Amino acid sequence: MIRFIYNLFWPIGLLFFLPSYFMKMVRRGGYRKNFGQRFGMYNRELRVRLSNQRSTWLHAVSVGEVNVALKLASALRAPEPDLHCVLSTTTTTGFAIANQNAPAWMEVIYTPLDYWPVMRRAFSVIRPVRIILVEAEVWPNLAAEGHTRRIPLVLVNARLSPRSERRYRRFRFFVAPIFRLLDLVCVQEPTDTDRWQRIGVERSKIKCTGSIKYDPDVQTQSQVVAVPLWDGPIHAPDSAVLFGGSTHRGEEEILAAVFLRLRQQFPSLRLFIAPRHVERLQEIRAQLDALELRVGLASEACPGRGRYDLDCLLLDTTGELQRWYDIATVVFMGKSLTAHGGQNPVEPILAGKPVVFGPNMENFATLAKALVSKKGAIQVPDADFLERTVAELLRDSKARQCLVENAHEVLSAHQGATARAAALIHELHSSL
Repeated sequence: MIRFIYNLFWPIGLLFFLPSYFMKMVRRGGYRKNFGQRFGMYNRELRVRLSNQRSTWLHAVSVGEVNVALKLASALRAPEPDLHCVLSTTTTTGFAIANQNAPAWMEVIYTPLDYWPVMRRAFSVIRPVRIILVEAEVWPNLAAEGHTRRIPLVLVNARLSPRSERRYRRFRFFVAPIFRLLDLVCVQEPTDTDRWQRIGVERSKIKCTGSIKYDPDVQTQSQVVAVPLWDGPIHAPDSAVLFGGSTHRGEEEILAAVFLRLRQQFPSLRLFIAPRHVERLQEIRAQLDALELRVGLASEACPGRGRYDLDCLLLDTTGELQRWYDIATVVFMGKSLTAHGGQNPVEPILAGKPVVFGPNMENFATLAKALVSKKGAIQVPDADFLERTVAELLRDSKARQCLVENAHEVLSAHQGATARAAALIHELHSSL
């Protein structure tokens, strides 16, 4: 009955959200390529390739979840050398990163819309032997179709904030039957176990593995800067770089204002900004130009030729952020000051960089709390505190190193998370 109601109102919901959804795709670009895959329509070559194998279907949303799926797939490949995977992703940026990093034994597609005729068409082509969902992607028709076909359903790196739990419990009558379809839920923290049980998952199916996203064993260490744009000055004794990672609207202006004031104390300071959405580059550059900053783009850089006249570099490339963190002295994590949710602080930490973030880290609440309590990161309430904190860190190299060491200790609790999740999934598959 619940699924019937969901599918009955699904077209109405699509019409309501379609204009904003379509505009977002247009802004981000690249939406035309393989657009039919969102409706379960695949070209002949892909259909032939998939018909010759039985695949593990991994479903991720965007870049962060795609990286988790890629790590997990590699871990599953160890006990299953003949493993073939299909990785579906929702966003164009996730699709680009997946294509860039997917091995030969993995097909990358766009996620089919969760409407029953679309999902049934996708299942008839993909023919999965198991389905692995990443973090929070439990869609009703996807889960129900898999369950009906007796395909194991696994949720890995399961994420459920207290706010999301309250929302789900309010509609428990509708969501609990969907969550009961899951055969295995791998949660990140012990405290997550009770949350998932309260919204309908059987406790025996919930296993605490740690976070794949935070697993130091499988994180690629940042060793080489993508382009040695300032290969001379950034390595000089008095040089410094304030790096804004995955920034959102409003944060670029704050960072620029902080940078201009700090440069009075630190003349060699440079500002690097990596916006979360590259389609905002024109808007950001206009804001920085208005502040009379000399701004360059990463794509315009020539390897080995430093542009020492620039004040700020904007990263306009996709999938290279982790490599660029190596150039930072202090990293500010975006979506935490003017926006809510926060971005993943693990990549700069593993690059050996001290991290500062704002008050809004809801998407990484447990990790952020642990980092702050164990002095592995600094949380600031506003722009004034951000300026003072960055200034103190720029002056004190020992304080920066202490933050990094403490942060690594926090992450050590998640060491081996990928292997633990892979072992549970392999065991589930072997037992069926």
